[in-house]
Amino acid sequence: MYQRQGRYPAAGEIVSAESRNTGLGIARLARARGEGFQRAGQAAGVAGVRHGRVAHPPESWKNIYKKINKKEKQLGICSAIASTRRKDLIIKRGHKIGGLSDFPIVVSNDIESISKTKDLQKALVALGLEEDLIRVRLSHKPRSGTSRRRGRRAHSGISALIVVERDENLGRLSGSISGVEVTTVQRLSVLDLMPGSKPIRLTIFSQNAIEKLKDVKAPVLRIMEMMQNK
Repeated sequence: MYQRQGRYPAAGEIVSAESRNTGLGIARLARARGEGFQRAGQAAGVAGVRHGRVAHPPESWKNIYKKINKKEKQLGICSAIASTRRKDLIIKRGHKIGGLSDFPIVVSNDIESISKTKDLQKALVALGLEEDLIRVRLSHKPRSGTSRRRGRRAHSGISALIVVERDENLGRLSGSISGVEVTTVQRLSVLDLMPGSKPIRLTIFSQNAIEKLKDVKAPVLRIMEMMQNK
Protein backbone atom coordinates (compact mmCIF):
# COMPACT_ATOMS: atom_id res chain seq x y z
CA MET A 1 0.00 0.00 0.00
CA TYR A 2 1.43 3.34 -1.03
CA GLN A 3 1.18 6.45 1.10
CA ARG A 4 -1.87 8.45 0.14
CA GLN A 5 -1.29 11.83 -1.43
CA GLY A 6 -3.37 14.57 -2.91
CA ARG A 7 -3.60 18.29 -3.60
CA TYR A 8 -5.57 21.04 -1.98
CA PRO A 9 -8.74 21.24 -4.13
CA ALA A 10 -8.56 25.04 -4.42
CA ALA A 11 -4.80 25.23 -5.06
CA GLY A 12 -4.03 27.74 -7.80
CA GLU A 13 -7.63 28.98 -7.92
CA ILE A 14 -7.64 31.39 -4.99
CA VAL A 15 -7.20 34.49 -7.13
CA SER A 16 -9.54 37.21 -8.39
CA ALA A 17 -9.15 36.30 -12.06
CA GLU A 18 -11.64 36.73 -14.90
CA SER A 19 -11.57 36.68 -18.69
CA ARG A 20 -11.59 39.96 -20.67
CA ASN A 21 -13.42 38.33 -23.59
CA THR A 22 -12.69 39.09 -27.23
CA GLY A 23 -11.75 42.25 -29.11
CA LEU A 24 -8.50 43.03 -27.29
CA GLY A 25 -6.14 40.97 -29.43
CA ILE A 26 -5.19 38.71 -26.54
CA ALA A 27 -6.10 35.19 -25.55
CA ARG A 28 -9.35 34.73 -23.64
CA LEU A 29 -7.61 33.31 -20.56
CA ALA A 30 -8.68 34.32 -17.10
CA ARG A 31 -6.36 37.06 -15.88
CA ALA A 32 -5.69 38.50 -12.46
CA ARG A 33 -7.67 41.68 -11.90
CA GLY A 34 -6.14 45.01 -10.92
CA GLU A 35 -3.22 47.12 -12.09
CA GLY A 36 0.01 48.55 -10.78
CA PHE A 37 1.46 45.31 -9.43
CA GLN A 38 3.39 42.45 -11.00
CA ARG A 39 0.62 39.86 -10.87
CA ALA A 40 -1.99 42.10 -12.50
CA GLY A 41 -2.92 41.00 -16.01
CA GLN A 42 -1.17 37.65 -15.76
CA ALA A 43 -3.07 34.47 -16.58
CA ALA A 44 -4.31 32.83 -13.41
CA GLY A 45 -6.78 30.30 -12.05
CA VAL A 46 -6.50 27.91 -15.00
CA ALA A 47 -4.25 24.97 -15.86
CA GLY A 48 -1.17 25.34 -18.05
CA VAL A 49 -0.16 28.83 -16.96
CA ARG A 50 2.42 30.12 -14.50
CA HIS A 51 1.15 29.87 -10.91
CA GLY A 52 -2.02 28.25 -12.23
CA ARG A 53 -3.80 25.18 -10.94
CA VAL A 54 -2.67 21.63 -11.72
CA ALA A 55 -4.71 19.79 -14.34
CA HIS A 56 -6.10 16.47 -13.03
CA PRO A 57 -4.04 16.40 -9.80
CA PRO A 58 -3.79 13.26 -7.63
CA GLU A 59 -6.70 12.80 -5.23
CA SER A 60 -6.18 11.73 -1.63
CA TRP A 61 -9.34 9.60 -1.60
CA LYS A 62 -7.98 7.19 -4.23
CA ASN A 63 -6.91 3.74 -3.03
CA ILE A 64 -3.44 3.54 -4.57
CA TYR A 65 -1.92 0.09 -4.23
CA LYS A 66 0.32 -2.39 -5.97
CA LYS A 67 -0.71 -6.00 -6.41
CA ILE A 68 1.64 -8.80 -5.46
CA ASN A 69 1.42 -12.51 -6.15
CA LYS A 70 0.07 -14.55 -3.24
CA LYS A 71 2.91 -17.06 -3.20
CA GLU A 72 5.44 -14.29 -3.56
CA LYS A 73 3.93 -12.56 -0.52
CA GLN A 74 4.00 -15.80 1.47
CA LEU A 75 7.63 -16.37 0.60
CA GLY A 76 8.41 -12.80 1.69
CA ILE A 77 6.82 -13.43 5.09
CA CYS A 78 8.78 -16.68 5.41
CA SER A 79 12.03 -14.92 4.59
CA ALA A 80 11.29 -12.10 7.04
CA ILE A 81 10.51 -14.56 9.86
CA ALA A 82 13.58 -16.64 9.09
CA SER A 83 15.83 -13.57 9.15
CA THR A 84 14.93 -12.94 12.82
CA ARG A 85 17.45 -15.71 13.59
CA ARG A 86 20.38 -13.81 12.04
CA LYS A 87 22.43 -12.20 14.80
CA ASP A 88 24.73 -10.44 12.33
CA LEU A 89 21.82 -8.72 10.60
CA ILE A 90 20.30 -7.68 13.93
CA ILE A 91 23.56 -6.04 14.97
CA LYS A 92 24.01 -4.47 11.54
CA ARG A 93 20.60 -2.82 11.79
CA GLY A 94 21.71 -1.09 14.98
CA HIS A 95 20.07 -3.08 17.78
CA LYS A 96 22.02 -3.24 21.03
CA ILE A 97 21.70 -6.85 22.16
CA GLY A 98 24.31 -7.03 24.95
CA GLY A 99 25.34 -10.61 25.65
CA LEU A 100 22.44 -12.29 23.85
CA SER A 101 23.46 -14.96 21.37
CA ASP A 102 20.34 -17.04 20.57
CA PHE A 103 17.79 -15.57 18.18
CA PRO A 104 14.90 -15.18 17.77
CA ILE A 105 14.17 -14.65 21.46
CA VAL A 106 11.53 -17.12 22.66
CA VAL A 107 9.92 -16.48 26.06
CA SER A 108 7.28 -18.18 28.16
CA ASN A 109 3.58 -17.52 27.70
CA ASP A 110 3.54 -15.44 30.90
CA ILE A 111 4.45 -12.40 28.83
CA GLU A 112 0.99 -12.45 27.24
CA SER A 113 -0.62 -11.73 30.62
CA ILE A 114 1.35 -8.52 31.23
CA SER A 115 -1.00 -5.54 31.42
CA LYS A 116 1.18 -2.75 32.83
CA THR A 117 3.94 -0.82 31.13
CA LYS A 118 6.27 -1.00 34.12
CA ASP A 119 5.98 -4.81 34.14
CA LEU A 120 6.77 -4.97 30.42
CA GLN A 121 9.74 -2.69 30.99
CA LYS A 122 11.08 -5.01 33.70
CA ALA A 123 10.60 -8.05 31.47
CA LEU A 124 12.55 -6.47 28.59
CA VAL A 125 15.34 -5.41 30.93
CA ALA A 126 15.48 -8.96 32.35
CA LEU A 127 15.91 -10.28 28.80
CA GLY A 128 18.98 -8.05 28.38
CA LEU A 129 17.44 -5.37 26.14
CA GLU A 130 17.97 -2.38 28.45
CA GLU A 131 20.75 -1.00 26.25
CA ASP A 132 18.52 -1.17 23.17
CA LEU A 133 15.70 0.65 24.97
CA ILE A 134 18.12 3.40 25.98
CA ARG A 135 19.31 3.66 22.36
CA VAL A 136 15.76 4.23 21.14
CA ARG A 137 15.03 6.74 23.91
CA LEU A 138 18.09 8.80 22.97
CA SER A 139 17.18 8.68 19.26
CA HIS A 140 13.94 10.61 19.84
CA LYS A 141 14.31 13.87 17.91
CA PRO A 142 11.61 16.55 17.60
CA ARG A 143 11.01 17.86 14.10
CA SER A 144 10.18 21.31 12.81
CA GLY A 145 8.89 22.84 9.62
CA THR A 146 6.65 21.06 7.14
CA SER A 147 6.87 17.62 8.73
CA ARG A 148 5.78 19.00 12.11
CA ARG A 149 2.82 20.84 10.57
CA ARG A 150 1.70 17.62 8.88
CA GLY A 151 1.63 15.61 12.09
CA ARG A 152 5.10 14.04 11.97
CA ARG A 153 6.15 15.85 15.11
CA ALA A 154 9.12 13.67 16.06
CA HIS A 155 11.33 10.87 14.82
CA SER A 156 12.26 7.87 16.96
CA GLY A 157 14.15 4.62 16.47
CA ILE A 158 12.73 1.09 16.37
CA SER A 159 13.25 -1.50 19.10
CA ALA A 160 11.83 -4.98 19.68
CA LEU A 161 8.70 -6.51 18.15
CA ILE A 162 6.78 -8.85 20.47
CA VAL A 163 4.75 -11.55 18.71
CA VAL A 164 2.09 -13.33 20.79
CA GLU A 165 -0.91 -15.56 20.18
CA ARG A 166 -3.47 -13.34 21.90
CA ASP A 167 -3.06 -9.66 22.71
CA GLU A 168 -6.00 -8.92 25.01
CA ASN A 169 -3.64 -7.63 27.73
CA LEU A 170 -0.24 -7.07 26.17
CA GLY A 171 -1.68 -5.63 22.96
CA ARG A 172 -2.82 -2.48 24.77
CA LEU A 173 0.80 -1.73 25.64
CA SER A 174 1.95 -1.57 22.02
CA GLY A 175 3.78 1.74 21.66
CA SER A 176 3.70 2.53 25.39
CA ILE A 177 7.46 1.98 25.44
CA SER A 178 9.21 3.92 22.70
CA GLY A 179 10.08 1.65 19.77
CA VAL A 180 8.43 -1.49 21.21
CA GLU A 181 5.41 -2.90 19.38
CA VAL A 182 3.12 -5.87 19.98
CA THR A 183 1.28 -7.94 17.38
CA THR A 184 -0.29 -11.36 16.99
CA VAL A 185 0.75 -14.19 14.68
CA GLN A 186 -2.37 -13.71 12.56
CA ARG A 187 -1.63 -10.00 12.03
CA LEU A 188 2.10 -10.48 11.53
CA SER A 189 3.23 -8.69 8.37
CA VAL A 190 6.40 -8.06 6.44
CA LEU A 191 5.97 -4.39 7.36
CA ASP A 192 6.26 -5.32 11.05
CA LEU A 193 9.41 -7.38 10.56
CA MET A 194 11.06 -4.98 8.10
CA PRO A 195 10.18 -1.41 9.20
CA GLY A 196 11.49 1.21 6.83
CA SER A 197 12.26 -1.55 4.27
CA LYS A 198 15.32 -2.57 6.32
CA PRO A 199 15.76 -6.35 6.26
CA ILE A 200 15.61 -7.30 9.95
CA ARG A 201 14.15 -6.50 13.34
CA LEU A 202 14.81 -7.73 16.86
CA THR A 203 11.86 -10.05 17.50
CA ILE A 204 10.51 -11.75 20.62
CA PHE A 205 8.15 -14.74 20.25
CA SER A 206 6.04 -16.31 22.96
CA GLN A 207 5.86 -20.12 23.02
CA ASN A 208 2.22 -19.97 21.94
CA ALA A 209 3.19 -17.78 18.99
CA ILE A 210 5.76 -20.33 17.84
CA GLU A 211 3.10 -23.04 17.95
CA LYS A 212 0.60 -20.79 16.17
CA LEU A 213 2.98 -20.36 13.24
CA LYS A 214 1.87 -23.80 12.09
CA ASP A 215 -1.61 -22.41 11.38
CA VAL A 216 -0.42 -19.43 9.35
CA LYS A 217 -1.41 -19.65 5.70
CA ALA A 218 2.14 -19.88 4.48
CA PRO A 219 4.56 -22.71 3.63
CA VAL A 220 5.46 -23.39 7.27
CA LEU A 221 7.92 -26.14 6.42
CA ARG A 222 9.72 -23.61 4.30
CA ILE A 223 9.91 -21.27 7.31
CA MET A 224 11.44 -23.95 9.51
CA GLU A 225 13.94 -24.92 6.80
CA MET A 226 15.01 -21.31 6.31
CA MET A 227 15.38 -20.73 10.07
CA GLN A 228 17.53 -23.86 10.39
CA ASN A 229 19.74 -23.01 7.43
CA LYS A 230 20.40 -19.40 8.39
